[in-house]
Amino acid sequence: MEAALLDVQDVTYRMNGRKILDRVSWTVNRGENWAILGPNGAGKTTLLKIVCGFLWPNAGGEVLRNGESHLDLGALRRSMGWVTSSLIGEIPRGERVLDTVLSGMYAQLGLWTLPYEQPDARALEAAREVLAELRCEHLVERRFGTLSQGEGQKVLVCRALMARPYLLILDEPCAGMDPGSRETFLSALSPLAEKKDLPALVYVTHHPEEILPAFNKLLVIKEGRIIAGGNTETILSSRMLNALYGVSVQLVKKKGRYWPVPE
Repeated sequence: MEAALLDVQDVTYRMNGRKILDRVSWTVNRGENWAILGPNGAGKTTLLKIVCGFLWPNAGGEVLRNGESHLDLGALRRSMGWVTSSLIGEIPRGERVLDTVLSGMYAQLGLWTLPYEQPDARALEAAREVLAELRCEHLVERRFGTLSQGEGQKVLVCRALMARPYLLILDEPCAGMDPGSRETFLSALSPLAEKKDLPALVYVTHHPEEILPAFNKLLVIKEGRIIAGGNTETILSSRMLNALYGVSVQLVKKKGRYWPVPE
């Protein structure tokens, strides 16, 4: 039997004497796309940092990746693609978009290479291909600092794909976007979520309407605990949202997406 891509087992994490995560368990298998839903402060980002090896479960539990618990953390982090809205500010504003994408091959923020280690024709072709996949080929010669937020996020997804990650995490990538930019970004993301050669995709949000149909699995987290996990269609409901956010809403499904409407 093939080992799970990710197996989080009873993980607990404390900070300043407070439990940020409390006995969290979560399994991601090859070919699954997960959405993680929860309010601000629920522990979503802490969970991701543990998954990617930036934090260690300091109060119990274990994380297995491809069935292994003890890995080279540097190699592990290079094998994980993690895109956040805060990453935009760390990319050099004057860098050419093509170079930003190429920097993902080296896990760099800002491309720098030695004279004898320049990206070859194959790397340049791969960078252009991922830009085309997310409908960004027209941005290839633009400077990163001139991009809109939505364009910048798409370029950062392309950058993450250059490392051929076995797990691609999108951590609230639409935070701060206007509705038009958000829908353009999500539209470009849809084909990526359906790609068979990407082992697994994780999308983190606190907006249920951002959960695309391709995210057939859902993990719901509140106050550091998993309150539901499994098939999105089974879990995502008006009742669940009412319990999660403490407001009364009616969930309306339209074209495969779920929209909360106040009652």
